[in-house]
Amino acid sequence: MNLYEQVFSHNKEWVQKQLQLDPTYFSDMAKSQAPEFLYIGCSDSRVSPDAFMGIKPGDVFIHRNIANLVPNNDISSLAVLQYAVENLQVKHVIVCGHYGCGGIKAATTHDDFGYMNTWLRNIQDVYRIHREELDALEDAEARHRRLVELNVREQCLNVMKLSFVQKRLFESQDIKVHGWVYDLANGQLNDMQVTVADLEPNLGIYRFKNVSAKN
Repeated sequence: MNLYEQVFSHNKEWVQKQLQLDPTYFSDMAKSQAPEFLYIGCSDSRVSPDAFMGIKPGDVFIHRNIANLVPNNDISSLAVLQYAVENLQVKHVIVCGHYGCGGIKAATTHDDFGYMNTWLRNIQDVYRIHREELDALEDAEARHRRLVELNVREQCLNVMKLSFVQKRLFESQDIKVHGWVYDLANGQLNDMQVTVADLEPNLGIYRFKNVSAKN
């Protein structure tokens, strides 16, 4: 049995096991979803939020792309965000990067990646904004790891730029945006402690005047 066939074999076993544990598992799951988290992460096959977060189906609304980006012109990311924030009413938006990210590395090679060039330019923009800090790091690995962290912070800022996110951040104050970095080398999840106050100097540029802070 090859790997492809094993997938379907495993699925049958999994269905039987779940039904033995809970006969209504699938019928209950099919009714609705009410996740508390929106997870925006990298597409890297080694970075599985199901594994390192210990989550169950229905706990987390998940969106993944190369280098966990939230560009302001990416309809896919924006649609996921708006649906999660307005319809699902998630309480936490998580942007999760990871050390050893191929997308981050590719953006700094100056190689031509065809259609991916436009996507990778978002990472290069992060480098440009923080060039002085990054260029001061002589060690290539240290520079890569710091760019991973800075990219997460910038994507958190991109999330907070959105008007429908700002309404819940500042008016109802019932949502939080988090920046995480996962370490492939040891499996540990690191909270970057990204806060609104921390990003406020730049976030203020993007604040909408029709969004007022809760008293």
